[in-house]
Amino acid sequence: MAIRWPLFIRRTHKWLALVVGVQALLWTLTGFYMVAVHIDIIHGDHLVRAPAARPFDLSGLAPPAQVVAAAPGVSEIRLQRLGDQPVWRAETPDGPRLFDARTAAPLPPLGEAQIRDQARRIYTGDGRIVAVRLLTKAPQEMQARKPPYWQVEFEGWNRPTLYLSPATGELISRRHALWRVFDFAWMLHIMDYDERTDVNNPLLRVATWSTFAMALTGAWLLIWSFPRRKRKKA
Repeated sequence: MAIRWPLFIRRTHKWLALVVGVQALLWTLTGFYMVAVHIDIIHGDHLVRAPAARPFDLSGLAPPAQVVAAAPGVSEIRLQRLGDQPVWRAETPDGPRLFDARTAAPLPPLGEAQIRDQARRIYTGDGRIVAVRLLTKAPQEMQARKPPYWQVEFEGWNRPTLYLSPATGELISRRHALWRVFDFAWMLHIMDYDERTDVNNPLLRVATWSTFAMALTGAWLLIWSFPRRKRKKA
């Protein structure tokens, strides 16, 4: 039996449109959100203030050699501040560690009170802290970062949240409602519903080629629908 190509292509186009139409709509909506909201807002740059550049009084500071002697394997030493206290920050094989800049004594991991104080110094808003947690398991919004870290959540409609290092008190990342919406939109856009990072996963490839096939069949139907002149009989 001969294939009726117009009917076959029309049915193929219809079913492809039904299958990929919803995803095509999601691509449009999520893409619009991702270009409508400025990326600096998504990153949360407005939530944190840049550290003020203040000179150090180098008199009375322990030499870096004492830190190297106390922590073998140090690859880098940097002078910085923890609040108002000068500290040596040392990169060790086990991660960064802080040492008192005056005595070279190792500092213990930061406790909740120090983390609260550090978060208030960093945060630009006026909202109070509503929750402080030391996480040993990464939440969904921090899957790319290996715990442990402190999670400090502030009050506000956008649930601003800072993540701080327990070893140094440094800011690891920040999250808020618009970032979380962006992350959800990104998941729908790339169709990676697990890790939300694979932009070349099989599901996305199938949907992309199906959409391309839908466009081709639609173009064929459009061309075929134009009236064609019949040859005049001799």
